[in-house]
Amino acid sequence: MRHHSADEASAAADGSSVSNQTIPHMTIDSPEQVTAPHTCDVFVLGGGPAGSTAAALLAERGHDVVIVEKERHPRFHIGESLLPLNLPLFEKLGLEDQIRAIGITKYGAELVSPQRAASVTLDFSSAWDKAHPYAYQVRRSQFDQILFENCVAKGARAFQQCRVTRVNLRGNGVRVYARDEAGATREWASKFLVDASGRDTFLANQLGIKRRNPKHNSAALYGHFSGATRLPGKEEGNISIFWFEHGWFWFIPLRDGTTSVGAVCWPQYLKSRRTDPTTFFLDTIALSPALAERLRGAQLTNAVTATGNYSYQAKRMVGRRFIMLGDAFAFVDPVFSSGVLLAMNSAFLGAEAVDAWLRDPRMARPLMKHFDRSVRHGLRSFSWFIYRMTSPAIRHLFMHPRNPLRMQEALLSLLAGDLFRGTPIRWSLRAFKAVYYATSFLDMRRNASAWLGRRRAVKTAMADYLPVARRANAIVISTIPTGKYHPRHGQDQEDRLIQRK
Repeated sequence: MRHHSADEASAAADGSSVSNQTIPHMTIDSPEQVTAPHTCDVFVLGGGPAGSTAAALLAERGHDVVIVEKERHPRFHIGESLLPLNLPLFEKLGLEDQIRAIGITKYGAELVSPQRAASVTLDFSSAWDKAHPYAYQVRRSQFDQILFENCVAKGARAFQQCRVTRVNLRGNGVRVYARDEAGATREWASKFLVDASGRDTFLANQLGIKRRNPKHNSAALYGHFSGATRLPGKEEGNISIFWFEHGWFWFIPLRDGTTSVGAVCWPQYLKSRRTDPTTFFLDTIALSPALAERLRGAQLTNAVTATGNYSYQAKRMVGRRFIMLGDAFAFVDPVFSSGVLLAMNSAFLGAEAVDAWLRDPRMARPLMKHFDRSVRHGLRSFSWFIYRMTSPAIRHLFMHPRNPLRMQEALLSLLAGDLFRGTPIRWSLRAFKAVYYATSFLDMRRNASAWLGRRRAVKTAMADYLPVARRANAIVISTIPTGKYHPRHGQDQEDRLIQRK
């Protein structure tokens, strides 16, 4: 194992949350500002689940890995709900006991609709493969820190509070420039770049290949509560989903008694806010009587946060000397808690491909294609359901579950994240989709109205890209990257100099 200097350690901070407001990017004005360049085999941009997982796997295989994180762990991040198929990945990393220690067990999901008096609970134990009947809800600050410290323990050289400002993909390698917390500029010469920058989408922005999703757009308000009423007994840790007229809510219990609550809705609803974010959020909760009852007497423990979950996808995720992992490539919607699983799964697949590339680039081509194909398959599988989550037909099918042709088992397998092991759920999911289209046809007026409303919302959001949270009150912590992207055509985008301005 390599020995690290003090400024390379991933040591945990004091436990306080770190604001994720965008820090202005800086450029390098003169070569004198640059310290002597360092070398590495792989440079990993971003210390979230995708970056930390890839760094651990590559360092474990003997590669010299540098991982750079713009903040310092533990830092706040939303997205506390995990899926059952995350657990085998934790086992492969040797972290199952540490994750269990910080989590509350999640056996399934409760669905609550204003059109039906009784709620419905979907249990992972009823999925096609019964071997993974539960997952965890975790505080992401603790979870991400565990993954980050693991990659350091495996040998990765870690730098925190260090923001990448420029990348050069020209020549025989990759040059990366970053500004550390002391204001000094660091330079690395690397053989390969792994972009795990999350929704900052560093490479996609700078290559001009990021595209807003024309099929979906959403915005969110969220906060943490103490004193919320949870489900009884074994179901205490289950996630609850509440539909309401402008979208849906999540209700995620955490181990320390806190509950994460968020509203995901069309952007124009968030734009209608005329009060401070906290008041608007509480007024929005009041639109769901069932949720409001669960939060009766509960107290907000932090400032309400607004974020534009603007869906996007890069045109490609693989280049001659780089790959993109997780949200650095694409983001859709958090409704099925798929974010961490897709990020970590892409890290496992990506690390396999990068390891092969470092040993022999010619032999890596099939693995790169497999990585690209598998990641896109996972996104497509979740996206079909995400695009239709607010439609009356899908709500009816979720609230009246049946299992002909093993459709419910297949759906639960998808919701558990069982998309990458060859579990034979494809034909049953196709049958479910056929039933969905038939249900939509039988209630054409309502479903067509909902479809047109969604299309109008997406079109409006596409035309007005100014992030909602930028216009919000000062207590809102914006999680929307402020860097704009500008498509450039007719040039070799992969080889040109990339620079944040």
